[in-house]
Amino acid sequence: MVEYETIESAEIKFGRNNFIEVARKKAVSEEGENMFVSISRGYYLEDGSKKWKASIALPTEQDKREEIAELIKTI
Repeated sequence: MVEYETIESAEIKFGRNNFIEVARKKAVSEEGENMFVSISRGYYLEDGSKKWKASIALPTEQDKREEIAELIKTI
């Protein structure tokens, strides 16, 4: 079984009811721990709670994150 722990997160709201969450997370299992960065898209329910639609995990290496950020800026 894998447990996930959010270390740090921030949100960007867009549209009427949507958000993008960028978070540093840790996956903990019997085999050990793995740090990663996740980007998740979601929306707010009427009661203000969050519902997630999709998520991807990015590598923790600084050079890879910078390369991904540059690609996003140029597209």
